[in-house]
Amino acid sequence: MANGNSKILTAEQELELRKPIEDYVGKIQEKIDSLRVDGTDKIVALQSVIDSAKKDKSLTSGERENRISQAKSELEKAKAVEAQNRDQISKLISDAEAYIKAHFDNEYYAPVRESCAQEKVAAKEKYQKKVAELEKEHQQNMSKISDQQEIKDEKYVHKNRLFDAKLELQKDYQAIKDRQHAAFAWKYHLIDLLRMSKFTFAETQAQKWENYKYTFNRRAFLLRNGLYIAIILIFIALCIITPIVKGSPLLTYNNVLNILQQASPRMFLALGVAALILLAGTDLSIGRMVGMGMTIATIIMHQGVNTGGVFGHIFDFTSMPVVGRMVLALVMCVLFCTFFTTIAGFFTAKFKMHPFISTMANMLVIFGLITYATKGVSFGAIEPSIPSMVIPKIGTFPTIILWAIAAIVIVWFIWNKTTFGKNLYAVGGNAEAASVSGISVFAVTVGAFVLAGILYGFGSWLECLRMVGSGSAAYGQGWEMDAIAACVVGGVSFTGGIGKISGVVVGVCIFTALTYSLTILGIDTNLQFVFSGIIILVAVTLDCLKYVQKK
Repeated sequence: MANGNSKILTAEQELELRKPIEDYVGKIQEKIDSLRVDGTDKIVALQSVIDSAKKDKSLTSGERENRISQAKSELEKAKAVEAQNRDQISKLISDAEAYIKAHFDNEYYAPVRESCAQEKVAAKEKYQKKVAELEKEHQQNMSKISDQQEIKDEKYVHKNRLFDAKLELQKDYQAIKDRQHAAFAWKYHLIDLLRMSKFTFAETQAQKWENYKYTFNRRAFLLRNGLYIAIILIFIALCIITPIVKGSPLLTYNNVLNILQQASPRMFLALGVAALILLAGTDLSIGRMVGMGMTIATIIMHQGVNTGGVFGHIFDFTSMPVVGRMVLALVMCVLFCTFFTTIAGFFTAKFKMHPFISTMANMLVIFGLITYATKGVSFGAIEPSIPSMVIPKIGTFPTIILWAIAAIVIVWFIWNKTTFGKNLYAVGGNAEAASVSGISVFAVTVGAFVLAGILYGFGSWLECLRMVGSGSAAYGQGWEMDAIAACVVGGVSFTGGIGKISGVVVGVCIFTALTYSLTILGIDTNLQFVFSGIIILVAVTLDCLKYVQKK
């Protein structure tokens, strides 16, 4: 040990503790390496030769076949050698691992960990001593001066010196953290060499946990998760308050199903607008799209002859089969919603118009047209048999949730596994760089709007089925705020190019659960808007702070 009775280790002492393990395992590793030369190592090399030969366009067909055939012949011999040495290598690995298990923690890592703990104490003491010296020096200097400018300068200098001392402490802490992490990682470096990068599940999780602790940053964690933590705490408070106020628990099986059922149509809307936010845009027309889709779907699937007209014409679809009306309603919802989103997408992409303007224009046009055409009346209920055909309940389970899950899977696949999805992130992150790299910004932008329209159409159709009709132009008012807020709360950044489908799903569920909880408690709808507004403001503020931090 260094410094008398201190448990702080010098670098040389740490190497001395490590040396017996390194020597023992090193000798075993040399034996294993020699056994792998003509076996495993040769197999890896020959497989590389075969892969290269298959891709080498300069070779003739005969040369390629000859090279591959020769390599395969040698490969069989190498596999035979590997099989012959497998048991011996396994015994050597077991021996080395048993030694590491018996000696690493007790003889090396525990003393290093204790040393690091002592180093942190010493670093803190050094910092406190430095601060005391600076304070003393500052007081002495302040007693010698009377000029206001000099006093101001002295305070400024003192503040900078305190900052430097704090920075030095943080550097010392980071060095200690690096030392302990390196000591921990050395064990897995040895195992990595022994097993050729093969770890057990427990070892993999241990490394992940250590890496998480090593890279953990409190500020970044709060920026990333602070809003979630606050909302969870609010929800817990609501779960406690509800039984007291209403006499029944909030978090019941039926309530959870009701929340998911209400969230399902909204999931389509959030998934649609998420792609637009990913492009640093938005969509203010979602609510009006829902109203339009609900009206169209109700007219087509109406129970009996429609009681209201469109431009004075009364529609009657009762002569069509129920399944045909159901499919026609879906197709028309998707077509109309996609038509309007494509228009907004075209103006956004072609004329570099901000989506705020193009979608606001859509919102006004749609509401004006539907209200004028229908005189603002509600069209009543749809055929009661249709919802049970499309979204039946299995026991108490509402299958509308399965539609939302299907949408989540499909959109996740588009975002993460297709060229369009990769281009979406690229354009959202930096449109100019994406354009230079050969990506059509116009096509990606319009494509995102088309995808949004399809999802809006599906979402409004499902909402019509869930509510058994009652379509009107006014339906869906304010839904655009819920969809946008859900995306922002879920981590889809307004700065563009940042976001995950999982975040959108979490955001929708959070907002729906919060609204449902407040409704059960009897909180006025207007106050619910206040809650939503505060959550949006906090979410966007945190998003902006993350962006500023990266800059």
